[in-house]
Amino acid sequence: MRIAFFVNSIESETPGYTTTALALVAVQRGHSVVYVEPGDFILRADDSLAVSVAVLPDAPYKTSDRLHAALRDAAMQKKTLAIGDVDIVFLRNDPSLDITDRPWAANAGIMFGRLAAERGVIVVNDPDGLGQAQSKLYLQSFPEAVRPATLISRSITEIRAFIDKHPKGCIVKPLQGSGGKNVFHIATPADSNVNQIFEAASGAGYLIAQAYIPEAKAGDVRLFLMNGLPLMRDGSYAAFRRVPAKGDVRSNIHAAGTARKVKVTDTMLGIAEMVRPKLIGDGMFLVGLDIVGDKLLEINVFTPGGLTRLAAMYTTDFATSVVVALEEKLKLRQAYGKTIPNSQLATL
Repeated sequence: MRIAFFVNSIESETPGYTTTALALVAVQRGHSVVYVEPGDFILRADDSLAVSVAVLPDAPYKTSDRLHAALRDAAMQKKTLAIGDVDIVFLRNDPSLDITDRPWAANAGIMFGRLAAERGVIVVNDPDGLGQAQSKLYLQSFPEAVRPATLISRSITEIRAFIDKHPKGCIVKPLQGSGGKNVFHIATPADSNVNQIFEAASGAGYLIAQAYIPEAKAGDVRLFLMNGLPLMRDGSYAAFRRVPAKGDVRSNIHAAGTARKVKVTDTMLGIAEMVRPKLIGDGMFLVGLDIVGDKLLEINVFTPGGLTRLAAMYTTDFATSVVVALEEKLKLRQAYGKTIPNSQLATL
């Protein structure tokens, strides 16, 4: 099969990214891999859809470093393909990284992903589902039992009143954002720096305030779900604990957090089961749940990362399970055509 990975930019990809790990497994399993960036789609006057791609040369890549080096070279000489020459488009971009400097690029994957799906290409995660999940507001559509108490507003008066109701304090962060940027812990509404925090975080628009969960001091747990179920391989769950750096409330790896092994509990599995129906309904093939205690803090549906770390932690290659699942989807598409909608096929 030919699989296209849609990313923010090839230049920003690294050997350690989950996308690189998936590409490496795909090539090793004999598949053709291409990379696509936000500006690469072409909708022609005859309504045909084409795409400019960086084609990874067929080669026996043994490491992600070698594949990454080949990708950088391939990006210098892109080729144009009809979208029908691609079997699967895997949307792996983070819209929040483009929203400020390249707003036109933030929704490109969703917009053109829909067009590709209409033309029979398998697109994961389903672009219509991703369209609903473009901010942290998506979390509010899941059962209340799995969510911390939450306020979404741009009013500092409302936020102060919300904080006042939660004696353990609150986490305040932008409604749209990723990587732990502008995430603050406010203990009380009387904190002297509340105004400064509000100004810093609200520059991106709406703010989300969540009741602080004390267990967060030990970090959160990233649990991968694939096809709506916890991802397992060789008896291990694809899950790790993200531990914040000393003095930091953020556990994101990009914010100096560290990854450690974790025992997946019945509570975590219960949360996964509660969110499973909606994730399946929205066509969310591969997602990362960020769990603290018995609550779900975030759902990463765009670029859940960590499979490379997990492979080292548990000495098993979860990326292979993901690629095998994509192979099965292609078999179903070839057998049943478009009688299976993309949103349904994405999680079968």
